[in-house]
Amino acid sequence: MSAELQALGLDAPTADHLAALPGELVPGRVVRVDKGLSTVLTEDGPVRATWSGAVLAAIAADPQATPCTGDWVALRSWPDDRITVEAVAPRRTAILRAEVGGSSRGQVLAANVDVVAVVVGLHPEPNIGRIERFLALAWESGARPVVVLTKADLVGDADSVAEDVATAAPGADVLVCSATTGEGLEAVRSLLDGNATMALLGTSGAGKSSLVNALAGVELLDVQAIREDGKGRHTSVRRELILLPRGGVVIDTPGLRGLGLQEAGEGLAAAFPDVAALAAQCRFKDCAHVTEPGCAVQEALEEGALSVRRYESWVKLQREAAYMTRRADNRRQLEARKAWIQAKDYRRDSEPRP
Repeated sequence: MSAELQALGLDAPTADHLAALPGELVPGRVVRVDKGLSTVLTEDGPVRATWSGAVLAAIAADPQATPCTGDWVALRSWPDDRITVEAVAPRRTAILRAEVGGSSRGQVLAANVDVVAVVVGLHPEPNIGRIERFLALAWESGARPVVVLTKADLVGDADSVAEDVATAAPGADVLVCSATTGEGLEAVRSLLDGNATMALLGTSGAGKSSLVNALAGVELLDVQAIREDGKGRHTSVRRELILLPRGGVVIDTPGLRGLGLQEAGEGLAAAFPDVAALAAQCRFKDCAHVTEPGCAVQEALEEGALSVRRYESWVKLQREAAYMTRRADNRRQLEARKAWIQAKDYRRDSEPRP
């Protein structure tokens, strides 16, 4: 394994998988994707690659197999100077959200991430419910979730706000920083130790691009001022992998105004461990946590041990995740039935006729 690929975050199991593939293939990591083309960084530099027939077939069977930013792939060079992505290595982790169009399939935002940084601007005041939603997605990815509060130079109570956020983010570190003054940046940089990959998630105007520039020490990404109504403008328009000069990899993502969960059962339990622990104590296993007798969640609400705001946020996300699970189950059943009918028709047509 070359030093260049190690710097990009290549681990031994993925390297072994790519090396075992037949043919003269070159490993690389997807930097960005543009309409069927992937920009891939190899040990010899970046290349542009189209998708092979095998990859296109995999995508047709499962859209989540589409190469995305952070994927490790195997490349083939052709005599006519074409380069194709021949295979995508299994993903260690993947940030998956529900597709914007309402499909029951999920969209992979980034792959092979070690840290998911939920980036939230301290100005205007953070939306705690939105942070919980992002954290559920981050936990579900299999990576380490962290909340990074930016724009500390614009407020006078950053530490107080961080305490409130930490209460809503059990199990996740909460860091405060300023890309303008440099406050807290070393703590954020430490998340990239060991050539780690960190994906940035957040709404437009959260300060993701400014944070990337501060970590890189140079102006790599455009930065736009926040609008007068407090909403951010979309600066990043695509997911892009950036190798930082001091080591580590950052994946910047466009601002997400809508973030639907995709079957985030484990992620929700990890984002709400306090509520999950209470739910496990209910008298009935199928407790809906509304009016049932012996409901530990309702008892905690009455005693003030659980805030109404956090309970309502949990209920909303639980319902959303359950809905998406039902839709995905229905889709899988329909696909299985379609495949069974096709196989039955094939067997019938292939049988010898008397």
